[in-house]
Amino acid sequence: MTVNGRSIQSVEVGGRLLAALAGAIVPMMLRDLAAAARMPAGKAHAYLVSFRKLGLVEQDASGRYKLGPFALDIGLARLRGAEPYQIASEAIMGLAQELDLSVAITVWGTYGPTVVRIQEASHQIHVNVRPGTVFGLSTTATGKVFAAFMPATLVNPLIKAELGASRHGRTGKTHGIARLTRELATIRDRGVASTKGRPIPGINALSAPVFDHSGQMQLAVTLMGPATTVNAAIDGAQSQALLRFTRRLSEELGFRSQD
Repeated sequence: MTVNGRSIQSVEVGGRLLAALAGAIVPMMLRDLAAAARMPAGKAHAYLVSFRKLGLVEQDASGRYKLGPFALDIGLARLRGAEPYQIASEAIMGLAQELDLSVAITVWGTYGPTVVRIQEASHQIHVNVRPGTVFGLSTTATGKVFAAFMPATLVNPLIKAELGASRHGRTGKTHGIARLTRELATIRDRGVASTKGRPIPGINALSAPVFDHSGQMQLAVTLMGPATTVNAAIDGAQSQALLRFTRRLSEELGFRSQD
């Protein structure tokens, strides 16, 4: 895209640092971030000081840099402006009321599946899920939906990093990937993922994808609640209600199933 008009060079230079952080999977050391942004470390540090004051950048305990809370606010605002989000956001209130369950909308963000909207049920569940929460690709129903339907080149590096961090030794990691691969094939076949008491004990979840006219997954809709109220069976009534809902949203976005 061509942008005409007067520009401010210093903003564009600083933007290279933000772009490098946005593309990084893990927090970056100053020297690596400066190299990625093609500038001396001293110059990069001066920009980062200002970005930290604005909340665009923050440092972890080791001194490495990552995007800050204001960057998240900007990203969420952009995602909320997208048509698929707006259509889903208006519709989930009816779904939450119909099933009396909490419903989440999740999209693909910089660090993976990121919650952008929560519609609470009449009985709120006490879980640490809010806009900005990032779901694990191998441990959550929402994450597994993204792992099943997003391009492998996008999700596989994150899956390998997750499994590598949670298992000891190459053999355990290999078995974990093989088991997840079989599970993802089932999710693609059934169109829905479920978890029972994972990763939060006592909380079940069901999640299904929403596609656009090109067949690309745009977001996931997830039902969450106590195990006493959410039937995690993928052929249960709640799962089927979720599938009807997500298929209707997909049709509104122009998706036509090949079945």
